[in-house]
Parts: sequence; structure tokens; C-alpha cells
Amino acid sequence: MEKDLVEYIVKSLVDNPDSVELNEIEGDKSTILELKVADGDIGKVIGKHGRIARSIRTILNATNNSSHRRTVLEILD
Repeated sequence: MEKDLVEYIVKSLVDNPDSVELNEIEGDKSTILELKVADGDIGKVIGKHGRIARSIRTILNATNNSSHRRTVLEILD
């Protein structure tokens, strides 16, 4: 569910939604979401001073409270 949510948010922010790649790595107590976007779209996902990335992570943390699992978003270059 978290993967679909992040993918939807990111695809609505970027100019090239087809270039969005999101890999999910499952662990024992956490899940890592690795996000790759086109070079020109990286700034749109991170935002000024990281505000957009922080907002996406806040939404992820809000959805994780019920499942007791932690989801970490990593934005890759």
C-alpha cells in the first residue's frame, strides 16, 4: 500500500512520470522504498530545503502507525 501511495504522489509531481522507478525491499521490522526519477525531476521530488521529501516521509509515517512497521524512503540519484 505504501509503495502505491508514494508512486502516485511522485508521479503527480514530476514531468516524466514514466521514468519513475520504485523498488521495495522488505526487512524484518522495516521496508525500504528506493525511488529513482529522471535527472530533471529530482528537484521536484526533493523540493526546496527538502520540504517535499519530508512531507512524503511524514505521510508514510502516518500510514505506518497501524501496521507497526517502519517504511523508509530513499531518493537515489
